[in-house]
Amino acid sequence: MTAFPKEIWYTRCPVPTPLGIAINQGVIDRDLAELGITVRSIQDTTDPDVRASHYDHHLAHSFRQGGSVPAIWARAAGADTRVIGLSWIDESQLILTLPGSGIRTVEDLKGRRIALPFRANQKIDIFRATALRALLAGLSLGGVDEDEVEWVDVDATDLAPEGLELVGRGNWGGRPLYTAEFHALVRGEVDAIHVKGSLGHEFALLAGAHVVIDTGFHPDPKIRINNGAPRPLTVDAATLERYPAVARRLLSHVVAAGEWAEEHPEETFAYIARETGSPEQFVRAAYGGDTLHRRLKTDLDDASAAALQDFSNFLFERGFLPARVDVAAWIDRRPFDALDFTQALDAA
Repeated sequence: MTAFPKEIWYTRCPVPTPLGIAINQGVIDRDLAELGITVRSIQDTTDPDVRASHYDHHLAHSFRQGGSVPAIWARAAGADTRVIGLSWIDESQLILTLPGSGIRTVEDLKGRRIALPFRANQKIDIFRATALRALLAGLSLGGVDEDEVEWVDVDATDLAPEGLELVGRGNWGGRPLYTAEFHALVRGEVDAIHVKGSLGHEFALLAGAHVVIDTGFHPDPKIRINNGAPRPLTVDAATLERYPAVARRLLSHVVAAGEWAEEHPEETFAYIARETGSPEQFVRAAYGGDTLHRRLKTDLDDASAAALQDFSNFLFERGFLPARVDVAAWIDRRPFDALDFTQALDAA
């Protein structure tokens, strides 16, 4: 009889992911319990070393589906991980200004001050990388060159200590993401900021901000590539090599969760509202309206792999990574190719 690890760790972000749905349904916990494996959440521990694995993926027997920036950084920094699935869930990428700024279009941003948040002493500054990519994409659509705007560093360090910036409920003070940028905007220190997702829409409404552009649903997928598009499902290589059946089971439930979502739109929206902490109206605005439940699939599509390589190249060229990442070498197709998709659908 094959010996399995006593526990498996997982981590995800509070954004739409098939992994989040599968965890919420309890199917992974029940399935792996049959093998004597306890499934544990990195977010549920207070141990700072364990929580750090959300970013550097150092824990043995762990898997992750979330934003690509930390997963790419961990691989570049030497983490021995493998990508066994990719999901592509577009989300709003907004450039916002205040109504009295005189900025209505992207072209109006020429010569203006744009915020770039930074968080000191982090292994990887996820939100700076995300903002820079989206802002450059937005500027390109208006024919505004990078050197035709003034970039203003906005310190968001104290407002979002590492490990907490992805978690928050309640008012602005309890949801630190974007607070520093909005304060800078309201104080007149910058003319435009970037926000994303459902929380970005909440902030925009609360501030009465003007949306200059939303690149998150542009018809050109290259414009949409960012931290959330695509999102990799990664597993440490040791687990994949020693316990391939565990990796297959994990992947099958994640794939099945996407298929379940397609058949259960209302339950899916309600779950994602809980996961993000945002009312459904903002979830629908941020993640594609009534099409979200049909876009929660996990696969290894060639276009998604190419997009992940494109984004990895961007991160390296902009100084966010210690080394280049070869996405083709990072992907391991064996668990996906071994899936019985009839069983995966039945598992939902």
